[in-house]
Amino acid sequence: MMNVPSLLVAACALSHVVQGFQMSPSQYNRPASLSHQAESSLPHSSTIMPKNFRSQGSLLRVATAMDGDKSVNDAMIRQIDQKIQKFERQQQKYSAKVESAKAELEKFQATKKRYLQGAELGNSGGDAADSAASFSETTARSLVKAMMWRVIAGSVTFFTSLRFSGSVSTALTIVGSDFFSKAATMFFGERLMNKSQAGRKGGADDIGRSLAKALLWRVFAIANTLTMSYMIAKDLSMASKIAGSDAIFKTGLMFVYERVWAKIEWGKEYLIEFSI
Repeated sequence: MMNVPSLLVAACALSHVVQGFQMSPSQYNRPASLSHQAESSLPHSSTIMPKNFRSQGSLLRVATAMDGDKSVNDAMIRQIDQKIQKFERQQQKYSAKVESAKAELEKFQATKKRYLQGAELGNSGGDAADSAASFSETTARSLVKAMMWRVIAGSVTFFTSLRFSGSVSTALTIVGSDFFSKAATMFFGERLMNKSQAGRKGGADDIGRSLAKALLWRVFAIANTLTMSYMIAKDLSMASKIAGSDAIFKTGLMFVYERVWAKIEWGKEYLIEFSI
């Protein structure tokens, strides 16, 4: 039999045990920090994904990257091929020009060599000297000749018109009215005459050619000056005097002008025939 003190001690111990097993409703809720720690400690979805799924995804990404690189490489190769073809065409074009220049250079070198050795240029025989003397005038030479003559002839026409009209305004009008028309006409006349080698000997125009050119040009100039003088002055007698004075003086002046230009080498291109 247990005494009273022993019973009291046993009762107290039992009450402490029961309180240890009892929990309030609030104690069933997890703190937020514990919930966050639990969630963060969970494995990533990729780690819980089946292994075969993960390997298939990796292969898909690698294949996509390889396809993109291949398309870029193909575009670059096509661009390089286009550049290669372009420069190959340029190389062929310039190579043809170089070969042509070499051929021309060899012809001139051979001709110079024969000339220095005493051989005649061009074809052998009596026409060799004429062939060597043949030349052509450049367009620039014809243009300069026409413009310079127009300045000289215009000055003469101005003083002639001033003498017979007594009016500076009338004289300037007559000169200005045909300055450019006569310059253009003489230029085209020079180009037409340049197509003929008649009267060209020793690398220059002879006296007969210069005289013929002066007379031909004077016929046209007289008609032009007479017409323009009459239209401006309204006086046929005055226009005839102006044109007649020009005819006498300018014909001789034109002949001298042509002889001076015959001595000038600028603008001449000699026609060399090769007998290779």
